[in-house]
Amino acid sequence: MHKSIESLLRDAEQSGRPIPQVVLETESRETGVPAEQIRARIAHTLGVMRRAIDEGLKGEVRSASGLTGGRARRLWENGPRMLGERVTVTLARAIATLEVNAAMGLIVAAPTAGAAGVLPAILISVDEFAGDMGEDKLIDAMLVAGGVGGVVAQRASLAGAEGGCQAETGTAAAMGAAAVTWMHGGTPEQISTAIALCLQGMLGLICDPIGGLVEIPCIYRNASAAMQAISASEMALAGLDFPVSADEVIDVMGEVGRRMPSAYRETALGGLAATPSARRLVQIRPTSRPSGASQ
Repeated sequence: MHKSIESLLRDAEQSGRPIPQVVLETESRETGVPAEQIRARIAHTLGVMRRAIDEGLKGEVRSASGLTGGRARRLWENGPRMLGERVTVTLARAIATLEVNAAMGLIVAAPTAGAAGVLPAILISVDEFAGDMGEDKLIDAMLVAGGVGGVVAQRASLAGAEGGCQAETGTAAAMGAAAVTWMHGGTPEQISTAIALCLQGMLGLICDPIGGLVEIPCIYRNASAAMQAISASEMALAGLDFPVSADEVIDVMGEVGRRMPSAYRETALGGLAATPSARRLVQIRPTSRPSGASQ
């Protein structure tokens, strides 16, 4: 597994191989799993992502806590109003997956259950809006995303309990930004820029789930993160630059996470979770199970 975005992209450039192939061959070599099986597993994963979105958009799932359910459907039916259908659809898909997660449905942790809505919303929507790029293209995009997530896992963290929400939805957004930039023919430099632009906008994001459940504000932050990823990709593809490298931004994210007070790292002791409104919600909600079932 590559330990930096720079080494991943350099490997691709120097070997003349596409980034997805570099990630795939590295994964196959390190795990001993044939490349064909890895691609088949990713295809299955995409199917789980699609089904979670579809289930959430029905508007029928409800979490045991009563905090979430039906919001994705409401947005799907009552938008768009300002920026067009593409934005509304992507937001609704991100929320849909997190509502399924909160209801103990099957989702894909990408990279975590609390950030599971970002990548599916981006990939499924971009594929649809581009006129169906095809399953192989989506599998390749997932490989790109996985390569980025692997680097973040090594250099910083993927856990809200360790690095705040920046480590969860921030990483998911960076993975999505890289994947979408690659899907649109972005150069290695543009992919790196998209990662940096995405993460710099999410530095310091705290993890403060109300009642300690992966529900509120998580579902909304997944929607916001999807938009962050797409905007970063748009800017990178347009040729905008960022003076700090992707690896340095990842390192800063790790540093910020380590310095973040524990009250803001998934303990539900600070932030939105500690507000009077949140405390009242926790007092009146029914007894619930821990949220999140992932694959």
